[in-house]
Amino acid sequence: MAPTLTSNTQTLTLKTGTSWADAWQRCLAVAPEAFRDDRVLNLWNGAWQADGRALPATSPVDGAPIAGPPRLDAAAAQRAVRASLDQHRAWRHIPLDERRARVAAALDALTEHRELLALLLVWEIGKPWRLAQADVDRAIDGVRWYVDGIEPMIAGRAPLDGPVSNVASWNYPMSVLVHAMLVQALAGNAVIAKTPTDGGVACLTLAAALAAREGLPVTLLSGSGGELSQALVRAPEIGCVSFVGGRDTGAAVATAVADLGKRHILEQEGLNTWGIWNFTDWDALTAVVPKLFDYGKQRCTAYPRFVVQRELFDAFLTAYLPAVRTLRVGHPLAVAKRDDPCPALDFGPLINAAKAKELHDQVAEAIDRGAVPLHRGRLSDARFLPGQDTSAYVQPVTLLNPPPSSPLHHAEPFGPVDTIVLVDTEAELLAAMNASNGALVATLSTDDRATFDRLAPQIRAFKVGHGTPRSRGDRDELFGGFGESWRGAFVGGELLVRAVTHGPTGERLPGNFPEYQLMP
Repeated sequence: MAPTLTSNTQTLTLKTGTSWADAWQRCLAVAPEAFRDDRVLNLWNGAWQADGRALPATSPVDGAPIAGPPRLDAAAAQRAVRASLDQHRAWRHIPLDERRARVAAALDALTEHRELLALLLVWEIGKPWRLAQADVDRAIDGVRWYVDGIEPMIAGRAPLDGPVSNVASWNYPMSVLVHAMLVQALAGNAVIAKTPTDGGVACLTLAAALAAREGLPVTLLSGSGGELSQALVRAPEIGCVSFVGGRDTGAAVATAVADLGKRHILEQEGLNTWGIWNFTDWDALTAVVPKLFDYGKQRCTAYPRFVVQRELFDAFLTAYLPAVRTLRVGHPLAVAKRDDPCPALDFGPLINAAKAKELHDQVAEAIDRGAVPLHRGRLSDARFLPGQDTSAYVQPVTLLNPPPSSPLHHAEPFGPVDTIVLVDTEAELLAAMNASNGALVATLSTDDRATFDRLAPQIRAFKVGHGTPRSRGDRDELFGGFGESWRGAFVGGELLVRAVTHGPTGERLPGNFPEYQLMP
């Protein structure tokens, strides 16, 4: 019998057919070449390899054991990179029509197994069911857009001299990592991906198995970033490095690729801010606040900082606090009846218990040093199964004026913590919105369009919304970052194809490079 619990007058149970054991058995049936009874395999040299040391792993959802990454050593990774170069040299001569047909076939296979891929995301990285499905769908739909329109994007261009190496964070395995890999392959490159250490290995393994069956030149490896960096970043065989992650690791990668003169796409974190200045449409703000907490703000385009005109602070709180109190948190698969739909949650757990503890400690320290707690959700209000491990869960927190000594003052928390800074002048507004020396997105809510048009260009974010949130984007929407939030070529739309292909001699790609910055 599934466990039950009375919570908020509802008796909760695990939805039928959604256990990790159910998901694992389905993986064994769908892709037996890539899964063993107790582990996943690495994919290199065109075959699934039972190598590497499988590490233990637990699900952030309930702390139970799940499949861990089979970590390779540096020597094995180097062999895999050399094999990928051989694949690349063959694949780059495959006619575009055939590449397109194979990528389309892989997308059909991903569509067929959409729900299983989403279920793996729930267990491995804690995404609520709605958001897990959206991650899969964005990958599939986004790549189909490229399949349908690749000819003009690729005209006059050639694949790179070596494979594209992808090192990405754990939060969007499908819509960021798999999406990029399939477009890179469509453009004529072999692709290598490192599985994120913190989660997503089974989902990525299934996706890679479906792609490899269609003849796509995919390599999927697990290992520590430090041990594999020589192969995946510095190896001369690599034609381009695509990285998504934090600034510390990104800075090391940026130094390496700059020294080697290697093509690169490095998306790094920044403190995305939402400014409030001479604003009155509070109903619109109330409506958008819950959406800003999707996936517990574990997104590169999350907004963890509000910069608010002091004289509007009372009106801001009147709009903000009721909205943040509506947020729904809990076990993503806990239902009242076993055949009910999955619950409609804003977010589930953070990626792991260590991250949750880090965030709790940062909040406690900020308050101890003078931050004012405006809202703190109670974990007792969340939806859980009986006896489950809840150590990875954090309820929403809102702090006023985090002290400059706190990481919450200047860095992205990557969790459901909002901070508010009050300002009195436009100069203070801009300084506070530019606190992290570059961001991916920002928003300014102001009633006066002329004010927005005047201030927005001074906000150091690649995309600035007028009263609405900005996102990474799909299809033809471009994406990049200012300052320390981005290094290398910008992506999105045709820029993604240009970033992983050679164009005319002397071409300067739009991007943020040490020697120049070129906007699209």
